[in-house]
Formats: sequence, C-alpha cells, structure tokens
Amino acid sequence: MAGTPSTPRSPERVAELRHAIAEDEHRLQELVAEQDAVRSRLATLQAELAALEAAPSPAREAPATYAPATMTDADKVSLFRRLFRGRPDVYPARFVSQRTGKAGYAPACSNKFRPGVCELPKINCGECSNQAFLPADDRAVIGHLRGQHVMGVYPMLDDETCWFLAVDFDKSSWIEDVRARTSPGSPPST
Repeated sequence: MAGTPSTPRSPERVAELRHAIAEDEHRLQELVAEQDAVRSRLATLQAELAALEAAPSPAREAPATYAPATMTDADKVSLFRRLFRGRPDVYPARFVSQRTGKAGYAPACSNKFRPGVCELPKINCGECSNQAFLPADDRAVIGHLRGQHVMGVYPMLDDETCWFLAVDFDKSSWIEDVRARTSPGSPPST
C-alpha cells in the first residue's frame, strides 16, 4: 500500500492483533445481542402504549385496594428457570455471523474466541477438545434478563425427556381442533 510504512512481521504482534480482533468481535456480538434485547423491549413498550391509548379511558379510576406484589430478582430467575427448563450443564447463546450477518445459536463457552484455544469456525464447538461450556445457572439467566446476552434452551435432557410441549394447529379447522377433546383411549380427531 502506498504511504503505509512497512513493519517487520513479529509473531508477538500477530498474536496481539489476533487477540485484539477476537476481543472486538466478541464485544460486537455482545452489543448486537444487547441491541436486539433493547429493540424487543421497545416493541413491547410501544405495543403496551398503543393498547392503552386505544382502550376507552374510564371516567374515574377506583382507588387501589391492594398493592400488587413485586417480584424480586430471585423470583424472576426462579420463574424463568421453571418456564424454560432444559439442560442445566449448557445453554445456547445467540450470535451474529461477521461474514454473513445471519444470526444463530451455539453453545455458550468460556473459551470462545480465545486465541490459541478456540478454532472457530474451522472446528465446530461440538468437536472442540477445549470445550468449556457455561452452565444454564442463575448467573446466565440474570445476564439474559438484563439484556447482556440472548440465551436459548437445549430442551432434550440426558434421559431423553423434555419439559416442552409443541402443538401445531393449522388449516381452516384450527379453531375446532383447538376445542376438540378426546376421551381416554380414543384417538384424537383429525
């Protein structure tokens, strides 16, 4: 390049630059996750405001006869962990590809992007010999609830059980399908 001074290649400087790049890429991923969380919160607030503005306002509000219970951070974490149960030893964390801009999930790992340890994208996390997966513990949930990262759930447990239930109702008969009941031993209606 014209005008750029030539510097000799030093292995230390190369390692230092790679480390700095990895740290900045990781920070950028954190910022994207934080941005997604803020956008989600903003959309929720805007929807709530729109609903309040669209609702007819009462002529006079009755005084509150009770104070609603507020949830502590521990209550919120407990509720989250009850609703989104999955593998306790690892959770998927959201990322955005620097190359393609597409979002995805990969196991949260304390070694991710560490120079000389993590060889992403050459070696997949599942095949890496330096796996240091982070547990789906209270700390991870608190980080998720505070918008520091976006976590998912690996629902299939070691004993091949799952706490999730998925139901698919479609086509024009979905309302009737939702209302349908079956007696024990009889096949569900189709």
